[in-house]
Amino acid sequence: MSAGLLPPLKPIPIKERMSVVFVERGEIDVLDGAFVVVDATGIRTHIPVGGVACIMLEPGTRLSHRAAALAARVGTLLVWVGEAGVRLYSAGQPGGARSDRLLYQARLALDDDLRLKVVRKMYAIRFGEEPPARRSVEQLRGIEGVRVRKTYQLLARQFGVEWSGRDYDAQSWDTADLPNRCLSAATSCLYGVTEAAVLAAGYAPAVGFIHTGKPLSFVYDVADLYKFDTVVPVAFKVAASRPAGNPERAVRLACRDIFRQSRLLDRIIPDIEDMLAAGEIPRPETPADAVGPALPNPESLGDAGHRA
Repeated sequence: MSAGLLPPLKPIPIKERMSVVFVERGEIDVLDGAFVVVDATGIRTHIPVGGVACIMLEPGTRLSHRAAALAARVGTLLVWVGEAGVRLYSAGQPGGARSDRLLYQARLALDDDLRLKVVRKMYAIRFGEEPPARRSVEQLRGIEGVRVRKTYQLLARQFGVEWSGRDYDAQSWDTADLPNRCLSAATSCLYGVTEAAVLAAGYAPAVGFIHTGKPLSFVYDVADLYKFDTVVPVAFKVAASRPAGNPERAVRLACRDIFRQSRLLDRIIPDIEDMLAAGEIPRPETPADAVGPALPNPESLGDAGHRA
């Protein structure tokens, strides 16, 4: 068949991907058009091309230029993290924000009235009820903080975990207690897949509504909607079992399973559009010369049962 008749490379939609893969002490390269991890003994492990939302690169990992280029083409987010994923150092954008959506997001964030509408919608999605009337963003943030602290206490009691609060020093990780280590490993997984979804939708991770002033403010806003339905119970459950060896690895495997069971990646982008729509302003028209979405999903050449 002529090369011109072959269909173009079509990344798997974010909602259908495996959530996250962690790689440590290995070299990521490309072999036969797919990611491959080569460890110190020369053993190769393939990673499905375009089949994961993000690859977390732990210390001791090297990345080839070909692998970085392939990740950009198929929309796989590369995230450089600390050991066990407890710190995030950098990330490679799979396409990044689109100008029309960035302007829309920025307008909502910069107008106090519009921002409050979005924050109230986030509150409603997260807690399943309308927030109190006539409250500012700062007041809603305070109410949310109280509810979050109580939820931590309830989950700790439910799983029989001794809990003294969410408190640790990222510079002295070995001194953190087991529940905090598990929670940090769990939330790093959630932040990774959330950032991948935010970028795939064309929005800017830094332009937040509740969280502000950080490179991942909007990622934290969105991730908080799912935190207590997904990764926080997982973290407490693992902490309660006191696994031997590497508890962070046990947390990551459990997070991967709960992401799949809850169909998290299927929910994030529609929820983002829903919460931003609460601002009740039209999205700017896309300029004729605008760059397309990071993960285009053109009409298939096949029927519903085939990818083309």
